[in-house]
Amino acid sequence: MRSLTLGILACAMLVPAGCGRMGDSGLNPLRWFGGGAPRQQTLEPEGGYPITAEDGRLPLAQVTAAKWEPLYEGRLLVVTGLAASKGWWDVALVTEVPMPRGRIRADQDGVLRLRLVGKPPLADTFAAANPPNPASDMATVALTIPNAALAGLREVVITGAGNAITLRR
Repeated sequence: MRSLTLGILACAMLVPAGCGRMGDSGLNPLRWFGGGAPRQQTLEPEGGYPITAEDGRLPLAQVTAAKWEPLYEGRLLVVTGLAASKGWWDVALVTEVPMPRGRIRADQDGVLRLRLVGKPPLADTFAAANPPNPASDMATVALTIPNAALAGLREVVITGAGNAITLRR
């Protein structure tokens, strides 16, 4: 009688344990005391990747030049631009499509689209009121593009507020 009772109890425990897939069922005895499926880990930041630029930088008025410089680990993209007034600061090249920090890659067509942006001077200052002098107020920035990103790259399009420059590889 004792082995028959143990056999029935064992079968009664196995039937609910088999319910559901991989422990999803509430009838699974492994979940009765707080156990459950492990929480899945992800590399995506909390809240997801940003979809818009949140730094407040505006496009420079004009992109005047762009050129490649060779590097051991890839190429250096050097871009020169002219702002709408004197005093622009924190000038940088940013991708048009949001990407994780430190990652650059071309789109499906092999085109990397960048924007030349910066922060304008305060509204009631001397710099904001005066037009730029092309001889002294040019802004030059550089962006390192590693060999891994160059593999699928065909051309780079750098956009400002008034124009765009295309640089072929």
